[in-house]
Amino acid sequence: MTTDIFKDLNLKIDSSWKLGLIGRNGRGKTTLMKMLLGQLTYQGQIISDLNFNYYPQTVSDRSQTTLEVIQSLTDLEDYDFWKIEMEMEQLQLSEEVLQQAFETLSPGEQTKVLLATLFVDEAGFQLLDEPTNHLDIAGRKVVADYLQNKKGFIVISHDKTFLNQIIDHVISINRSDVTVYKGNFDTWETANENQLQLEMSQKHQLKNDIQRLHKTAVKRANWAKQSESQNPDSTGRKMMKKSKTLARRVDQAIDEKQQLLKNIEVEAPLVLNYEDLKYPEILLHVDNMTLKNGTFVTPTLDFSLNRHQIVALEGQNGIGKMTIFKQLLGIKQPFAQTGTINLVKSLKISYLAQNNTLKGSIKQLAVDKKIELELIYSNLRKLGFERQLFEYPVEEMSQGQRQKVALALSLSQQANLYLWDEPLNYLDVITRQQIIAVLKTQKPSMLLIDHDQDLINQVATQKIKFH
Repeated sequence: MTTDIFKDLNLKIDSSWKLGLIGRNGRGKTTLMKMLLGQLTYQGQIISDLNFNYYPQTVSDRSQTTLEVIQSLTDLEDYDFWKIEMEMEQLQLSEEVLQQAFETLSPGEQTKVLLATLFVDEAGFQLLDEPTNHLDIAGRKVVADYLQNKKGFIVISHDKTFLNQIIDHVISINRSDVTVYKGNFDTWETANENQLQLEMSQKHQLKNDIQRLHKTAVKRANWAKQSESQNPDSTGRKMMKKSKTLARRVDQAIDEKQQLLKNIEVEAPLVLNYEDLKYPEILLHVDNMTLKNGTFVTPTLDFSLNRHQIVALEGQNGIGKMTIFKQLLGIKQPFAQTGTINLVKSLKISYLAQNNTLKGSIKQLAVDKKIELELIYSNLRKLGFERQLFEYPVEEMSQGQRQKVALALSLSQQANLYLWDEPLNYLDVITRQQIIAVLKTQKPSMLLIDHDQDLINQVATQKIKFH
């Protein structure tokens, strides 16, 4: 179980640093931000003359125009509004959005408006909580270019490529402590991997040492008890006192050795319950398919997916990638189809949906989906999921925890073909690296949608770009 990592925390931050805040889901990243904002009670002191601002801001009335929302979130006078227009221009936002209702903007446009509103305060130190959510690859590049020209912020993001472009320091929330590194994500990843390898190499010896110390303590305690029963005088009492002193020293030594193991995140790799078909070679062939509903038409799709291929569908938000997934799965939709879909019959398909609607306990989900429960638990533990959450209703979990449950279900479900729609949503960087590792190792047959460029570059054997 995770320890109280914020106990005795000392953290010094320069106001000009561009910091990436990295750690497992549920490890306390947002909690640390709320402490800086003074929204949580804590013991100790946070000494700072900085004015902390938080993204995403709360928009109380989303039916207002974007202009009215900006005015409600800032103290800008009319004669200073050029400042927000300049920020919007850097984020490639048209001034036309100012007169549109905020709720009618795309999620990406809303993100950019709130970022522009935040950074118009040049004296503020900005706390950015997952600004890349809802952004496609093009949108992430725009925001990365924008943040490269800013200074003084802490950002939580699970996108390795994005972080490498914008940060110069890392705050790493580990299992047992918090550390600060100078450099970008790659710098932290190298240092973290070196530390992990060191701890793993020490683990076997440390376990042997701990077992030996336990045996010594038990042996001395038994000997002292025997001596005291045989010599109830001062000699026996002295022996018992020496034994208790030795026991305390042994306990202290054991604690010190166990501390050396407390930051080991992952010991065993993830495993896909992948069932490889020996034939046919082509599992899916799509021939000149388009889907149309009114004026909306998807790009023409023409491709084949072979055994052990991972095909990535790339394109901007709203172009129809999810719609295509649902059509391949035979989910009823109000679209007219041209072209053909040829999918091998009786394929076992594992579908990881973008919108997580799971409800109930993990145990009940395992029964409903006919998946071995212990396999789900095993994958969840490898994903850094705390055991005490196993009995929680999934709908009451955080978004990152819910996504890990959905991912563990798909990993554990026996399948010949995987359809994963943005599997990395809300997942921490360590989990992302685990997913990349298992896909590269097992090479399953998969159709993949994601906006994480690092994931696509590392695992995709074929890329289909929609325009």
